[in-house]
Amino acid sequence: MVIAYFDCYSGVAGDMVLGALVDVGMPLKHLKEQLSKVNIGSYKITKAKGRRMIKGTNLHVEVLAGPKNDTYSALDKRIASSKLSKGVRELARTTFEKLAHAEARVHGVPLSKVHFHEVGAVDSIVDVVGAAIGVEYFKFDSIHSSPIPVTRGRVKTAHGLLPVPAPATLEILKGVPLESAPVNEEIVTPTGAAIVTTLAESFGESPLQIVRKTGYGYGDKVIPGIPNALRIMIGDGFPVVAIQTNIDDMNPQIFDHVIDKLFKAGAVDVDLVPCQMKKNRPAVKLSILSPWNHKDNIIDLLLKETTTFGVRYWPVDRKVLTRKVVQKKTKYGGIAFKVGYDHDGKQIKMVPEYEDLKRVARKRNVPLLELYRDVLVIKK
Repeated sequence: MVIAYFDCYSGVAGDMVLGALVDVGMPLKHLKEQLSKVNIGSYKITKAKGRRMIKGTNLHVEVLAGPKNDTYSALDKRIASSKLSKGVRELARTTFEKLAHAEARVHGVPLSKVHFHEVGAVDSIVDVVGAAIGVEYFKFDSIHSSPIPVTRGRVKTAHGLLPVPAPATLEILKGVPLESAPVNEEIVTPTGAAIVTTLAESFGESPLQIVRKTGYGYGDKVIPGIPNALRIMIGDGFPVVAIQTNIDDMNPQIFDHVIDKLFKAGAVDVDLVPCQMKKNRPAVKLSILSPWNHKDNIIDLLLKETTTFGVRYWPVDRKVLTRKVVQKKTKYGGIAFKVGYDHDGKQIKMVPEYEDLKRVARKRNVPLLELYRDVLVIKK
């Protein structure tokens, strides 16, 4: 799995995202060629290598002519009617829709009345569309982010002097893990917040097992004490995480309810094992395998739905056969079989699906064990 991780250690803004994507390997020529497919006015993109503490890339957009006070509907139509690929168009439109809803809620106006001032400028359109172009260029399997740093202070906007984080930024960041940053500057912009919350599947520690590439994207502003850069890491991710907890004080009837919810939350495997805990109490060890991006939801579920006060988890590797379910004719009728193939496409095993066997056994009044033995003789 190719995974991208945005490390927002000193904030996130649209130009920082774009700079990081170019710094990590997206050619500037490719970016410009793709941006030319949408009508966003006249502008010039220049690339400079930043050296504020760490070497990185600063992309500066010089606006020559174009919309500076755009309505959401006009901007959305401009992107929708462009010659960009469908994936880029939809990702950029989703990002601007998130921005528009935030502005509408903050200012108490209908979506149709939303005007983008700072956000609607050409450079912000370049940032949003450019980020979508970068995602398509790298073909990430998944994208994740660190918690978002928040600061105090004030920022000058078209609406006047507003607190930091700006109201629209804070609206976008609802439900996202935040952490405090010791500066009195705006280091997370509405555009940056909208891009990262649209792209990221989860917020927390890095899910990368092996880091292959890193890139740093600088913002234009120089802020004392921090580099004002966004770091992107690209590499191979942990496919799954093991989550485990011991429970010695819960009604065992509740496990059925919890297991159902765990599978609905994305778990790929759940098992219960008896164990002995402190004070010689018999207990149950509840173990779950889950894709990394479902980890936080599953942990929250365990903490809310069981009596446990904590869980342990660690990344794990696993190797599985490629699987396919096929129908096979038998003397009992059609029965579903699960077929396993190795990485070269060679069939390794074929086993009948239990639920199908149970259905046929009940319908034909045949002992399940006898039915199982009969269908096992089916040739590959």
